[in-house]
Amino acid sequence: MATLILPSKLKPFSISEEDPSSALRRATRRSRKNQSMSMAPVARLFGPAIFEASKLRVLFLGVDGKKHPGHLPRTYTLTHSDITAKLTLAVSQKINNSQLEGWYNRLQRDEVVAEWKKIKGRMSLHVHCHISGGHFLLDLVARLRYYIFSKELPVVIKAFVHGDWDLLQSYPELQAALVWVYFHSNIPEFNKVECWGPLSEASAPKGGIDGEIFAFKDVLDAPRRCSDNCNCCFPAMSSIPWPQNLASGIDASERA
Repeated sequence: MATLILPSKLKPFSISEEDPSSALRRATRRSRKNQSMSMAPVARLFGPAIFEASKLRVLFLGVDGKKHPGHLPRTYTLTHSDITAKLTLAVSQKINNSQLEGWYNRLQRDEVVAEWKKIKGRMSLHVHCHISGGHFLLDLVARLRYYIFSKELPVVIKAFVHGDWDLLQSYPELQAALVWVYFHSNIPEFNKVECWGPLSEASAPKGGIDGEIFAFKDVLDAPRRCSDNCNCCFPAMSSIPWPQNLASGIDASERA
């Protein structure tokens, strides 16, 4: 996802004794130019998230584009390369673990995974992000990671929509399905489930900072499948091995 780059230190300048006004003007121009260049990455962090289709690579792994996700499991695995700034989206019946291998991915944990579910007859898209936990470096920047994931999620959801467009054209009613976002964290403040509204609205880019970015989300209880075997819920078990119940701000795996 986005990477925070702090402004570089500006080099001090000295005023020439021979022509102080000329030296001051040159030094001022240099300092303004350096400051503008060094602050640009920080400004992008707070600017609107933009989806670029040319940077998305889509892999279809064992799925049928004509099969409704209410009858055949459908999962998205999205990873990002900080080197190439490109996204890779795998559309498959379960998480594409090959995308998540390697020490760099295990260190960054910036993948986003999602799956379609039919719960009590209604389709919904369930998106999972790892905020903190696993190693202390993630814990130190949990607040920043929550902000970045929240800011970039419209791009992520847009990537799902763009990459699986044939499915959505075949079943346009899926655009009205609610999007539920699970933020997984060992810190209760960031361990939550948020409803981002219908898929068609959740993929729309949002601008602004802080309150403006977060204003369109609601913290609600995600829908739960029937406790008994039924025909109105699918799949019977989640293909994502992360905790599905984030009630009370604590993952089920961390409860005593």
